[in-house]
Amino acid sequence: MTSLKPHLVDTYNRHLNYLRVSITDRCNLSCIYCKPDRCVPKLEHKDILSYEEILRLMDIVIPLGITKVRLTGGEPLVRQGVCDFISRLAVLDGLKDVSLTTNGIFLKDKLKRIKEAGIRRLNVSLDSLDPKKYEQITGVDGFQKVWEGLEMAREMGFDPIKVNVVVMRSINDNELLDFARLTFQYPYHVRFIEYMPIGVNESDHFFKYMPTSLLQEKINAYRKLIPVPRGPNDGPSQRFRFEKSLGEIGFISPMSHHFCRTCNRLRLTASGKLRPCLLSNREIDIRGPLRSGASDHELADIFRKAALSKEAEHHLTPEHPLGKISQMSSIGG
Repeated sequence: MTSLKPHLVDTYNRHLNYLRVSITDRCNLSCIYCKPDRCVPKLEHKDILSYEEILRLMDIVIPLGITKVRLTGGEPLVRQGVCDFISRLAVLDGLKDVSLTTNGIFLKDKLKRIKEAGIRRLNVSLDSLDPKKYEQITGVDGFQKVWEGLEMAREMGFDPIKVNVVVMRSINDNELLDFARLTFQYPYHVRFIEYMPIGVNESDHFFKYMPTSLLQEKINAYRKLIPVPRGPNDGPSQRFRFEKSLGEIGFISPMSHHFCRTCNRLRLTASGKLRPCLLSNREIDIRGPLRSGASDHELADIFRKAALSKEAEHHLTPEHPLGKISQMSSIGG
């Protein structure tokens, strides 16, 4: 008889109710902070969880307390059948929130079906407002497609629309105020994210890394940031706004200000591994047992064991990075 807790509670009494699900390792971009060598081996089709397998795992993990799911990749919209999958996922009893992170290239073409499938909240990665610099960062001339997707999503009533910006010294840090000023004209939640050592070497990390404190100092010098009270479903972002702005400005600081003590998430990779922490290479295989005939009870125990393996905090700091972590495209940010 198992002694594991009935729900996903780790050894530090953090209740895990949030699962990030990577549905593919494929991406149509080659962002310098995600795939810096631009030559990442792709998983074979047989090594990626099928939609049916993901849905079975969701049926198992929702009774364990998962109420929030975010779909990621790679780029989730490159996978065939994604909208039909979302429509099946979004109606599962017990899920309170299903959202999507995308690079936005295919957003305009798929927005109608995404909304019909049940998605209301979007995270869109956009690291430059300069089309040429966007191409330098991503390897693709796609800025206009992303911008048109954002505009269409706003017109269709998606809310909130979060614009994720990974800030990199000497690359896009001169656009901080351009992004911040977007919040006067649009109701977007612009979120500045610290550059992380994911699949990069240490020297590269030190060259590009900028702490949140410096970003806040630069923006505050332009106009005062007013704190926004946290909501019950907020993630790690520190939220602010300008007076009379339509949108918000957020800061996510995984390197300079660990938010591990409030972390409530697990990650399911496209290859069927459970990751208790993004900034760690610790993984627990669930695809193998799933395909070997494990019962729902046995698979539930694997989720519980993954929760119990979650460490108190990650050990990466700006001064002491731990070297290479798996490529972001294979994990699902």
